[in-house]
Amino acid sequence: MALLSVVLPAKNESRAVGQTVQAIAHAWPDAEIIVVNDGSSDATAAVAQAAGARVVNHPYSKGNGAAVKSGARAATGDVLVFMDADGQHNPADIQRLLERMDQGYDMVVGARKKGSQASLGRGLANGFYNWLASWMTGHRVEDLTSGFRAVRASKFREFLYLLPNGFSYPTTSTMAFFRAGYSVAYVPIHAAQRIGKSHLRVVPDGVRFLLIIFKIGTLYSPLKIFAPIALLMFMLASGWYGWTYFSAGRFTNMSALLYSGSVLVFLLGLISEQITALMYKGEG
Repeated sequence: MALLSVVLPAKNESRAVGQTVQAIAHAWPDAEIIVVNDGSSDATAAVAQAAGARVVNHPYSKGNGAAVKSGARAATGDVLVFMDADGQHNPADIQRLLERMDQGYDMVVGARKKGSQASLGRGLANGFYNWLASWMTGHRVEDLTSGFRAVRASKFREFLYLLPNGFSYPTTSTMAFFRAGYSVAYVPIHAAQRIGKSHLRVVPDGVRFLLIIFKIGTLYSPLKIFAPIALLMFMLASGWYGWTYFSAGRFTNMSALLYSGSVLVFLLGLISEQITALMYKGEG
């Protein structure tokens, strides 16, 4: 089997990171375990190092995605496994991800089963993201935002420049793999209750996740977002023109504005499609 590197982004996870590292080391004694300490104010780095992990330190907090990128750059394994340091993910599930990867997949994601979500709201939001991503890609996406995944290191590093520094790295990496024509699979897992306090904030992160929806579209196929909007504007313009023509016998400025807007939106979609193609130039 290829050399395995397990990367754990961690910020103020001193309560959980030690036992997580020990559990991984027990299950995979030959694996390289890297804890990326993202500017923690507690003893996360010391606890992780004492447990046997290699620690990469950020001098200040840069974000979960930035920690993932630092870990990917530091790792020496041919296969990378990303998982949370807070005790949510079971190291025993790594075997199941790797077995699926041996079937020829480039990325295998641990898809959280029902009952694993932290709250009803987050569960509904994730369901919507999964539906949207499935529509965009034409493939069933079972868990777009899961941070527990195994990837081929060489392919994952191709997209480091695309990954955001925040919590949305799973979304971006999944869509990038689909866009490049790489194979993605899902393995059902159960995510346990995390140890310690979540770093997610309801309102700011809720707004951020809404923006992810549009990012999904621009990452994969912008026309799938822009074209329906342009069509809707064109239909509204035609409907309004029909109403004003038969009721007043004239063509109004509103119809002209909607027709012009529909053309502009469609052209923006075409331009975005070309930019997206350039982003993945030479990949896949």
